[in-house]
Amino acid sequence: MTTWGLVSTLKAPVEAVLNFAAWHLELGATRLILHFDDPKDPVQALLRDHPRIEVISTDHAYWQRLKGRRPARHQPRQTANATRAYAANTACDWLGHIDVDEFLLPERPVADLLSDLPARCHAARLRPAEALVAPAPSSQVHLKAFSVETPLRHQQSTRIFPTYGRWLNGGMLSHVAGKLFVRKGLPQAELRIHNVLSNDIKNPGQVELSTIPLAHFHAGSWENWLAHFRFRLEQGAYRADLKPAQPDTATLHELLCQIDAGEGEPGLQRFFDEVCCDTPALRARLSHEGLLRVAEMDFDRLRADHFPHHST
Repeated sequence: MTTWGLVSTLKAPVEAVLNFAAWHLELGATRLILHFDDPKDPVQALLRDHPRIEVISTDHAYWQRLKGRRPARHQPRQTANATRAYAANTACDWLGHIDVDEFLLPERPVADLLSDLPARCHAARLRPAEALVAPAPSSQVHLKAFSVETPLRHQQSTRIFPTYGRWLNGGMLSHVAGKLFVRKGLPQAELRIHNVLSNDIKNPGQVELSTIPLAHFHAGSWENWLAHFRFRLEQGAYRADLKPAQPDTATLHELLCQIDAGEGEPGLQRFFDEVCCDTPALRARLSHEGLLRVAEMDFDRLRADHFPHHST
């Protein structure tokens, strides 16, 4: 039986962390290796005794042992934690590195899909589909996917998002590179955010694992998106050093800065409404292009099932 686990670096509300853990325990994860970026995060106490969860508090002593100091930016902390977990953990045949707002959506059991991969494959790529923001809470989630083929992706982005599509990579606000499952046993493995290096070989034997889309809850609500906007603009998915989505266009950073400077919050909300909101018109355009995904994600039930004494 193929075994699999996930490693993540987390800093999120209690309910979001429990959602992440419960969803992947339900899918059959052998091990969840959770590094808490805030060593005083109270949710650690709720998870520490679970037999399939490893809770790691990344305090001063942890970083002194691992790196000599705590990296200032969150991306190097994520990669250091993931690399450590890959080297240390022997319980899983495969280890995936994803974030707390990302959820596997396998077409069949994850273990079966991983066991079907050829022996030469040591890196299986999961492509994201971003969750649309529903007008009211619902366990049914609509997501926007994208085409892997780049020219088609750009054409579809422009058709689906008529105002802002040419500044977007397939309509995605965050990454299109996806995340990886990495087979255990690679020598000198260094896990990155979107890749793995082994003896300086990048993603050995990589295969596109299209049967496991990665649901990405990049924008939880207008208020949530706006609260994260400045950080993402400076250090995250909208930062200045990222390339433009399509040739001969401004970067997403430049577009958002222009909207912010010229129109303020009303302009940002118009952008958000077109790109992120779950509307009948957007669902119809996505469906016409074959890019609408639907998932049943009853987090309330899963939290109650897996954490009955801690469900919120």
